[in-house]
Formats: sequence, structure tokens, C-alpha cells
Amino acid sequence: MPTILVTGGAGSLGSNLVDLLLERPENTVIVMDSLWTGSMDSIKGVKDNSRFKFLRHDVSQPFPENLGAIDRIYHLACPASPTRFPEAPLGILNTCFLGTTNVLELGKKTGARVLLASTSEIYGDPPVCPQPETYHGNTNPFGPRSCYDEGKRVAEALAYAYCKQSNVDIRIARIFNAYGPGLRPNDGRVVPNFVVAAIDGKPIQTAVDGTASRCFQVPDVTVATKELGWAAKVDLMKGLETTVDWFMTEVAA
Repeated sequence: MPTILVTGGAGSLGSNLVDLLLERPENTVIVMDSLWTGSMDSIKGVKDNSRFKFLRHDVSQPFPENLGAIDRIYHLACPASPTRFPEAPLGILNTCFLGTTNVLELGKKTGARVLLASTSEIYGDPPVCPQPETYHGNTNPFGPRSCYDEGKRVAEALAYAYCKQSNVDIRIARIFNAYGPGLRPNDGRVVPNFVVAAIDGKPIQTAVDGTASRCFQVPDVTVATKELGWAAKVDLMKGLETTVDWFMTEVAA
């Protein structure tokens, strides 16, 4: 029976992953979350599951010694909301560097496979769109977003180093603008901003002149289907409908 650790598992993305993992009866899931931006409400549906355990812990602090055998680690812990960047840049940097180091040390110790949740922000302000794997980014190391952009870049560099020097089994997912149930109303990103404005009967405003574009996790999956046998289960419209329904039920109530 695999034991899976999910850091940041009480966040929007993490809690949906936990639900998915627990659908398989062979999995035991441990969520590690400081609840800095996560919420117990996000995991209320699984808290009584006998194969689920919640551990309130800051990943930037040394991990407990009693975690036991871990087979897989999904490292999702880190605030991704742009409203958080000016509030706690040092906390975000510590999460990216110290937290990722702690995760990789655990992977080294237990032999667990580690998936690092990275981000499209590692590309910074790219003049190239869409970005190929050969593009290495255009980031600003001294600015209001640097804590997140550079933090995730150093997290990827740590993953590479642990893979090469300590043979840790690494996977990296560069996640673009994820959306869905569990997003905070004050998240600051475009989907919750638009949905909350509509619910409140306010004008839907853009931060710039309206020419900006975003990828909402609906890529061309033909390569993934061919190479991995994987295809997306939720299309853009269905995903937006589910997200709006969740906001109407949980936020507008």
C-alpha cells in the first residue's frame, strides 16, 4: 500500500490532488500544510478517511522524524497568489528553498519519487510565446515578484542537483494558471477576480489594456496522449462551469 506525502495539500490544487489519490483504495495520503494559505475546509471531505492523515507543519522547518516510509512525494507547498508576494517575500523564498531542500532530503532518505510543482513564472517575462523546453526564461531577480519567480527557479535547480548528486527520482510539473474549486476569492488571479466580480454584480476589470493572454491549463495534449497515454478529462468550459458553481455555493452563500 503506497504512502504518499502531499505538501500544500490543503490548498486548492493540493486538495483536489488528495481527492484524486484517495479514489484509489491502495493509497494512504499524508497532507503536510502550515495552513498559511490553505484551509481545513478544502480537505473536510476526506478528514475522516482512515487512509488520510493531516499534519500541520511548515515545510521550511525540519520535518518530523516519525513520518515513516514514504513512497511518493508531491511537493505543492508555496503561495502562488500574487497578493501574497509583497506581504511575505521571505516566507515564500524560505518555502521554495528550505522547504524544497527538506522534501528532497526526505526523498533521498526514503527513496521516494518526488514531483515538484513548479510554475510558468520560471520563464519570467518571456519574449517567446509559447515557450519551448529550450527557452530558459527572462526573469527579474530584484523586484516584487522575484520571491516567487526566482524561488521556483532555485527549487528546480535543487531538484536537478539532488537528482544528479544523490540519485533522487525527480519529476517537475511547470503549472500554468490553474483554476477550480478551492480558490480563494481574494486570490488575485484572473479567474477568481472575474467570478467574484460577477457574483457581486460589479464591473469585470482587467489590470491592463485587455491584450494580455493566459494559458489556463488547456494545452495541446496530443503529445501526452501519444507518449503517455494521457488525455485531459475536463475541458475549458466544463472547468469554468465547475469553478463558478463552487464559488456560487461556497463563496456567495
